[in-house]
Amino acid sequence: MNSRASLIEAFKQDVIQASGNPDFIHHPWFVEYHLNIVEQIAEALLEHYPNADKELVRLLVWLHDYGKIIDFDHQYEVTLTAGRKKLTELGFDKEFVEKAIGYIEIIDKKLELDLNQAPIEAQIVSSADGCSHFVGPFTRLWWWENPKKNYKELMDDNRFKITKDWTRKIVLPEARAAFENRYKLLLEQSGDIPDKYL
Repeated sequence: MNSRASLIEAFKQDVIQASGNPDFIHHPWFVEYHLNIVEQIAEALLEHYPNADKELVRLLVWLHDYGKIIDFDHQYEVTLTAGRKKLTELGFDKEFVEKAIGYIEIIDKKLELDLNQAPIEAQIVSSADGCSHFVGPFTRLWWWENPKKNYKELMDDNRFKITKDWTRKIVLPEARAAFENRYKLLLEQSGDIPDKYL
């Protein structure tokens, strides 16, 4: 019987392979500039929450965007259905699969639920996911993927995205403290110009 750690690694490799599909709009950059960064931030947050289920967090990192990779237009439903199916096929026990799927449902309802009240593992992954959007070229890649939009639309899109991340997804105090300056800088780069500079 495979250990849970080896099953998580098998799922991670499946996600990496699926992310390389040229039919997936984000395929050139998604693993390097999103999923790997979510994983690094989640690992750092786990150091602050030693009682969190580390294996569950590691699985959620690679599961949270599974539907986006498989079927972008129906990503939330597909994460739950195809994600459940893939985890079961790989040999995860049913209880662990259902727990992971349930936590993904919570994370995906960020606009309806207060994630401050979510289980700590969901808070870690939601916060890591939101913070990852403030790192590297994430907001610039939106411009590259949407060349038909004018610069004002692109700036508005990025402002909306990072504000949603800051107000709904990034709930852990350690993440908020570490990423507040990045958030303010990205707001400024998206058109929120300060009244004073010095």
